[in-house]
Amino acid sequence: MSRPFTVIVMGRDAPLWLAAAALARGLGASGVRVEAVELPSALAPADAHATFPALEALHNQLRIDEAMLLRVTGGSLTLGRNFTDIAGTWPGFLHAYGSAGTQIGGRDFFAYWVKARAHGLGVPLDDFSLTAAAARQGRLMLPDEESEIYGRCDYGYHLPAIPYARMLRDVADRHGVVVHPAVSVTAVSGEGAVAALDLDGGRRLTADLLVDAGGALPQGDNFLSWRDYFPVDRVLAAAAPPFANIPVYAECRAGPAGWTALHPGRPATFVTHGWSSTHGDDAEAFAAAAAASGLPLADAVVRPVVPGRPILPWRGNVVTLGASFDPVHGVDLLGFQAGLVQLLANFPARTGFAAERDEYNRVATAALDRIRDFQSAHYALARYAGPFWDAARGGTVSPDLAHAVALFRARAELAPFEEENLPPDSWRALFLGHGVQPESWPPAIDQVPPEEMKAQFRRMLGFVREQVLRQPTQEEYLAGLAHG
Repeated sequence: MSRPFTVIVMGRDAPLWLAAAALARGLGASGVRVEAVELPSALAPADAHATFPALEALHNQLRIDEAMLLRVTGGSLTLGRNFTDIAGTWPGFLHAYGSAGTQIGGRDFFAYWVKARAHGLGVPLDDFSLTAAAARQGRLMLPDEESEIYGRCDYGYHLPAIPYARMLRDVADRHGVVVHPAVSVTAVSGEGAVAALDLDGGRRLTADLLVDAGGALPQGDNFLSWRDYFPVDRVLAAAAPPFANIPVYAECRAGPAGWTALHPGRPATFVTHGWSSTHGDDAEAFAAAAAASGLPLADAVVRPVVPGRPILPWRGNVVTLGASFDPVHGVDLLGFQAGLVQLLANFPARTGFAAERDEYNRVATAALDRIRDFQSAHYALARYAGPFWDAARGGTVSPDLAHAVALFRARAELAPFEEENLPPDSWRALFLGHGVQPESWPPAIDQVPPEEMKAQFRRMLGFVREQVLRQPTQEEYLAGLAHG
């Protein structure tokens, strides 16, 4: 009887357990054995995950009940992220996790809105979005059959990191993952591959494939720095008292020396502050975060930010998941999930896996670079005042991002990229929010008569108002879960 194909996942906290559980769940029926090397937690009480909607799909694959998730972790829902300017020099914008409008004549609504605005329409795009309109009214937007016909309504989570990691460890255990706790792990080199893992200088493990779920092994010369794209090199995490009424979205407040994000939660308001050490030391950053948030801060921790990705995410027999992203949008788990899903799609059927490795590297690097461009656009396009933002606008802009901005400005279209993990509405919110205004629209939409467009617009606005009034507040929804 042949031995099973063995995978060892190395890392800590949520990324380790998400990867181990997903591989065990997705590959267990094929006889793949999944083991996990659990390194000491790097989490602090002030840490939380502000996630994108895609995480819900992964939770569903892992059979994680959402009501249980929110009860066990003390988590809450988020409809997006609101960007504001402390100085008031630039209007804010909401990046809502949902679409705006519904199709007209079989074509996307956005182009029609651009045309109508050019002809005098004064209604903001957000008013046509169920998610954005609900967020503005302090209500959640829970998808149902009617809303799904109208357009996409999504939400993410604000999850306290320590209880979330603890819950995921239990999920991995349920899916049969064998766990090896360790203080340290060292790679033992073989011929063009890692021959074994040395745990704590004494125990040795071998596997057909090794998965690094977050900095377990040094990347050495396999690291591509993104430093030129991003101004942030320090990030502070702190906890503040929770709001009496938990907001349904996060807020990111731009200041002259950086930005401060507030992620409302039930046990606390989780505060993140990103800045450049060129423009202030740690004490000054703490003071800036306290002033921007307007809240008393506790349990503060400061960490360096070293943005970049593996040059080859799959090298030899080691797959490194995710990348080190700038923290402004909280995309770390999104990038990690993109790599994990791709690994499942390209998982080798045998030990000779050169073709699968090459395809994974092609797709994974493109996906990570696309998320990087979304992050870097926030800085390259920003019009906030201050030395931090002056430096940010001078950062590197990739050719793909420059093309995407130019096409959007020219005709309200988004450049199609194969490996895209962010919906079109996220890109539109980002571009419009930073002042990139389309100058025209695809001529094909001119076939729809103006009166029909107006009638469709009126119907959409009425539907959005009606649906939003039916939605619960965050407190009402979470209270229902507690008694469910």
